[in-house]
Amino acid sequence: MPDETSIPDLDPTMGDTSKPGSDSVTTISGTVEAGVESGCLVLTYEGTVYGIFGSFDSSVVYAGAQVTLHGTVDAGMMSTCQQGTPFVVQEAEPAD
Repeated sequence: MPDETSIPDLDPTMGDTSKPGSDSVTTISGTVEAGVESGCLVLTYEGTVYGIFGSFDSSVVYAGAQVTLHGTVDAGMMSTCQQGTPFVVQEAEPAD
């Protein structure tokens, strides 16, 4: 039987916050670029290339636009864009 004094003291209310879940809203910002496939858009944020998906205002999100996007990462999403980590936009706004 292990000695209970050697077990680390863990707070059960604390989850693993090192990995955002599929429900975690993330904010990314930068300049939108055309993807390698026709009609696809990408944005590079902190060294990661994101494929831009979801319902968004195309007068705000287009190649060359500087934007702030709020949404979720969906690493399991299948896409014909074949570029970047899929980012599903919930809200888009021009960057300040």
